Amino acid sequence: MAGNITEVTDSSFEQVVIKSDLPVLVDFWAPWCGPCRAIAPVVEELSNEYGKKLKIAKCNVDDNPKTPGKYGIRAIPTLIIFKGGEVSEQITGAVAKSQITAAIDKVLG
Repeated sequence: MAGNITEVTDSSFEQVVIKSDLPVLVDFWAPWCGPCRAIAPVVEELSNEYGKKLKIAKCNVDDNPKTPGKYGIRAIPTLIIFKGGEVSEQITGAVAKSQITAAIDKVLG
């Protein structure tokens, strides 16, 4: 993973995301998903721009089916921002970067 993006799995999700002191943006994706590949560079830019204020993680839904199932994810890419272990914001689809930064800024508020 590039920059400061962490790959999370079903087994590491709780430790990395739920127990995080910082808000965490999780990108639920799959290697075969075109829109997921389209927003990957945007997610990387965000990891550099938000640095120490926000953790960014990616979860491959093919390899880790439990976590997306738990959060009712039916379509990818889905970005979920967790704060204090709870879902704060959820964005589905390859959306404009401005829409993602608006959601992050709302959570960081």
